[in-house]
Amino acid sequence: MAEQVVILGSSGSIGTSTLDVISRNKERFNVFALVAGKNVDVVHQQVLLHTPKYVVMHDEPAALSLKERLQGVDTEVLSGTQAMCDVSAHSDVDIVMSAIVGAAGLLPTLAAVEAGKKVLLANKESLVMSGKLFMDKVKRHGATLLPIDSEHNAIFQCMPRQMQQGIQTNFAPLGIRKILLTGSGGPFLNRDINTLDDVTVAEAVAHPNWSMGQKISVDSATMMNKGLEFIEAKWLFDCQADDIEVVIHPQSMIHSMVQYQDGSVIAQMGQPDMRTPIAYGLAYPERIDAGVKPLDFSDMKDFTFTEPDYARYPNLKLAIEACRLGQAATTTLNAANEVSVAAFLKKQIGFMDIFKVNEQVLSMSAQRDVNSLDEIMDADSAARRCANELVMRQMR
Repeated sequence: MAEQVVILGSSGSIGTSTLDVISRNKERFNVFALVAGKNVDVVHQQVLLHTPKYVVMHDEPAALSLKERLQGVDTEVLSGTQAMCDVSAHSDVDIVMSAIVGAAGLLPTLAAVEAGKKVLLANKESLVMSGKLFMDKVKRHGATLLPIDSEHNAIFQCMPRQMQQGIQTNFAPLGIRKILLTGSGGPFLNRDINTLDDVTVAEAVAHPNWSMGQKISVDSATMMNKGLEFIEAKWLFDCQADDIEVVIHPQSMIHSMVQYQDGSVIAQMGQPDMRTPIAYGLAYPERIDAGVKPLDFSDMKDFTFTEPDYARYPNLKLAIEACRLGQAATTTLNAANEVSVAAFLKKQIGFMDIFKVNEQVLSMSAQRDVNSLDEIMDADSAARRCANELVMRQMR
């Protein structure tokens, strides 16, 4: 019998890639529900193609617009956060793909975790915002958590079987020395640092290797995306900041590596195509067709690796510092970054102003412990208010 899948963020790049993998494996997976923002045009086509039982839109106007287009189609259209949580925790659901970008994905992802689902985590902000609380809930409710970000999926594949199965989560007995988290360096790897103030939105969202949404593309350009992945890796693999090293690898063919005490390094390689980790997560521990062509080693001329330049990528350094400071800092930084990137995309602030806003919000925040969901959401809200005020002051 086909497994029932909920896709949180179906209209985004991860969501559409997930639907592509499902369409290639219809005997194994069925779309139970789609959850999306306000892109009615895309979701309308997805419903006609995949006929889910439910669709949840971000708000009522988007839901009403979709309902009008789906007259005569046997799919129930809902809206709002509670409906997102309800479909994620539905008793008929087996797998939840968490691919809503940003803090908006936290509550429905937690609902899936609390219902003991198999959760495919592409929403890194869930762990950045609430790492300990999130992982504690995974253990308490018996959920299965599989990382979908290409880097964390690669690390997971390179880990010993004991860690994959959650039997052993301590590095030392497994002989692991370090996690090597790779990053392409984004579109400005070789650009003159003195010209970064002049970066346009079009330049920032033009990633050289990956096809991603605008927010994630900007995060890749600043390497905040790698900083958030650094924080996520800490929680996923139960390690400390000193156990993780960022390596610039412009070709994006090696997605990440694990270094062992005996000198061995195990790397996971593949095309820069998110359908590979998505297929791995959907079928784990089996392998299925993802529609991705294999690597042709005769075409792979060279691999290069360098250390990140923090003068070029100050947001990466800031994220690593926040990781060392603790949960309040990472929650605060994530919220500030969402506000500053949104402001840049609206052309309200410059590219390097993203870092300035993030740094100031982090320095101004109270680094208290946050242990409950309410405290996390309060810290998130406070950081957003502060970031919005700073954006208003810096608006061009």
